Amino acid sequence: MKENITNHSLPKQEERIDLMLWFRMTRIYNQSIRKSNQHLKKWELSTAQFDVLVQVGSQERLSQQELAKNLFVTKGNITQLVSKMEKLRLIKREQEWKTKYLSLTEEGKECFYEVVPKQEHFQESQFSNLNYKEKKQLLNLLRKI
Repeated sequence: MKENITNHSLPKQEERIDLMLWFRMTRIYNQSIRKSNQHLKKWELSTAQFDVLVQVGSQERLSQQELAKNLFVTKGNITQLVSKMEKLRLIKREQEWKTKYLSLTEEGKECFYEVVPKQEHFQESQFSNLNYKEKKQLLNLLRKI
């Protein structure tokens, strides 16, 4: 009888590890977003606005549709986000027939060159407890998921 109980509890423990992994990944992600938002407050940017700044700043010009696709969000979310960034004078929109193109303003370019390296450095610091080999291992494991 004891053997049956032990064997029966093993699969539950193995199943539970999947749930524990999901919880851990969720906590890490949420913590990272909170820390990033706090770090980006210095420039009055959210992580979502930072993502837009990077996407648009990495290219000469980008359509709103391409931006939505790159960020995995709806066109409605992009419209709202871009409107806020236009008010901050970081992005300008240009309509060409049915397509809306986005580019950085001069203020947007200044912000891009100031904020992006600092945010990249900040993100790198989040992994400072891991050595290079551990980082590569983590990256490979995450790719498998």
